[in-house]
Amino acid sequence: MATQKMLKFVTVQREMPEKRSAADRSDDFHEIYREFADAKAAEQSSRCSQCGVPYCQTHCPLHNNIPDWLRLTAEGRLREAYDVSQETNTFPEICGRICPQDRLCEGNCVIEQSGHGTVTIGAVEKYITDTAWEEGWVRPIAPREERAESVGIIGAGPGGLAAADRLRRQGYQVTVYDRHDRAGGLMTYGIPGFKLEKPVVERRNRQLEEGGIEFVLNCNVGEDISFDAIRGKHDAVLIATGVYKTRDLDIDNAEAQGVVRALDFLTASNRIDFGDDVPDFEDGELNAKGKRVVVIGGGDTAMDCVRTAIRQGAQSVKCLYRRDRTNMPGSQREVANAEEEGVEFVWLSAPGSFAGTGAVEGETGLDTPINDEQATISAVRVQKMRLGQPDVSGRQTPELIEGADYDEPADLVIKALGFEPEDLPKLWNTEGLEVTRWGTIKADYRTHATSLPGVYAVGDIVRGASLVVWAIRDGREAADSIMAELAGAGQVAAE
Repeated sequence: MATQKMLKFVTVQREMPEKRSAADRSDDFHEIYREFADAKAAEQSSRCSQCGVPYCQTHCPLHNNIPDWLRLTAEGRLREAYDVSQETNTFPEICGRICPQDRLCEGNCVIEQSGHGTVTIGAVEKYITDTAWEEGWVRPIAPREERAESVGIIGAGPGGLAAADRLRRQGYQVTVYDRHDRAGGLMTYGIPGFKLEKPVVERRNRQLEEGGIEFVLNCNVGEDISFDAIRGKHDAVLIATGVYKTRDLDIDNAEAQGVVRALDFLTASNRIDFGDDVPDFEDGELNAKGKRVVVIGGGDTAMDCVRTAIRQGAQSVKCLYRRDRTNMPGSQREVANAEEEGVEFVWLSAPGSFAGTGAVEGETGLDTPINDEQATISAVRVQKMRLGQPDVSGRQTPELIEGADYDEPADLVIKALGFEPEDLPKLWNTEGLEVTRWGTIKADYRTHATSLPGVYAVGDIVRGASLVVWAIRDGREAADSIMAELAGAGQVAAE
């Protein structure tokens, strides 16, 4: 019976949930995909081939049991599908929305490789968990017994929250420290609402808080509380700060007026969505309305910036990327969405310098390089590139084409060049916390233990800028290591 409901990829075409029109969605920050109807979710799930070696599961960082919950959805057993889904994933409703499925599970689907179009795994995952919330299947955290051991977690992003959830379910006392006024990290302030509506994150934050996890917000470790004080208060500490230091351009006056960092731009937009007062948005510094916007970069953060600028009412939005479409790191699905919304991609292009109107009389015109902190940008000098030989990563290296420069008018330039780790040992005045040559924290890849006893680290602060799903995996694994360590210590103490 179950088999008859599956293997329909030959007769049933791949369908995504209905996408709101570009004209409709470009005016707001609501998610662009509508929900699957029950029948449509079952139909699309039935396309799964139930293959003997599920590459979708293998290529999911969490190793989600995707074939089983697709089969359960096809059979109309949604509650069981949710139970299977959440066994391996702390936040399936978030991963279903923001994971780059085209690079992970869906990109490795067997029927996709055979030319039939992948199963829409992400959309079904989102549907299952949204239904679970609506039906009350998402149960509050209720440990069977309380434990005396305490764990402090620095960072309320996906890695820290995944660990907090897992620890709290086993009765551990958990306190999460975060520099922001809301939990969620980049899920709250970095990812725009059109990819992840904020009530989805807030709902999960409330569940964690109501389950007994303590949140200490607006707390800068090293300023408001020392790292040593946190270690003294808890039996174990998990560092899950993420990476927030923006990579910069290696050109003159990269901090000119009108040139802003991607995270500042996205955070301001999300705060406005929350109804916060944001002076830098109100005075126009972080607001794209009516401006000619140039975004520099080709990753998912750049895609978030160009699509946010469209929604803010930019006059035009162009994205400069030094390689071509095939070699860009961002999601191809996001590129397609951006193009539909009016973004122009300028491939094989990089900024060479900024030009603009200076503070000194006479310093005007596109041919005037900015060399004054009071100068305001009016153009980007664009250098054209070509792809040369592959580098160590296997991607072709961009090479400058001499004499092909031109000026691109711009009122706002957004740098979306990726993120680097902050110098935590220095910021926290901590000795003995070892870091790698890239500045990330050195941690065991299995246990996530650092060089300091009882201190663990997960997510981007270990990996470098990466995906939410990898942070969730790290957080869950670190929680298991912490519990094993604390349980062993308790057993020794008892003896």
